[in-house]
Amino acid sequence: MQPIFDFFFGQYYEYPTLFIYLEVIAVIFGFLSVWYSKQENILVYPTGIISTLIFVYLLWQWELLGDMMINAYYFAMSIYGWYIWTRKVDATHFTPVTKMNKKEHVWSILIFVATLLFVFGVYEYFEKWNNWTAYIDTITTAIFFVGMWLMARKKIENWIFWIVGDIISVPLYFYKGLTLTSFQYLLFTIIAVFGYFAWKKSLNKNLQPVLK
Repeated sequence: MQPIFDFFFGQYYEYPTLFIYLEVIAVIFGFLSVWYSKQENILVYPTGIISTLIFVYLLWQWELLGDMMINAYYFAMSIYGWYIWTRKVDATHFTPVTKMNKKEHVWSILIFVATLLFVFGVYEYFEKWNNWTAYIDTITTAIFFVGMWLMARKKIENWIFWIVGDIISVPLYFYKGLTLTSFQYLLFTIIAVFGYFAWKKSLNKNLQPVLK
């Protein structure tokens, strides 16, 4: 059992105890955030804010700039999403689940490309192109930026971006030595699949005509 434990968690022997506790807390709140998102529960945002703030601090300490920027962006978009989700579209209904329109498809492409250029510039400025993971970071950051924006706007397609980004992140974070975070993204992938079908059910319900 010890060799297996060392394989998955050996890198934590060298981490400060505070960092380990913080990562565990961030993972728990991150899991809760994704779960609440699946349920269309507004608690997705306060739990997500706690998780992202902790990860911003940890990732800055570990000099993982791409990942840090993802979480800093999550924090900002959580504030935006909190507003959108609690905004009423009429006297009794809040913002419903909908599909992307043409304008939002264009914006998604622009956000993706802009994020690639921005992250590339940051890595270039800080001279962080010293590992192949930096290139993957650039792509996953762009994927997650679009996904978070779509989730804030309650677009069902957000789950597609989360699923793709999560699948890439599972082995990526394990390679970086963040085993707990890697397991978190594995759970995220599973929840995202269920989240897509839950939102699809909600979308179909919203599209049904009201019988008078």
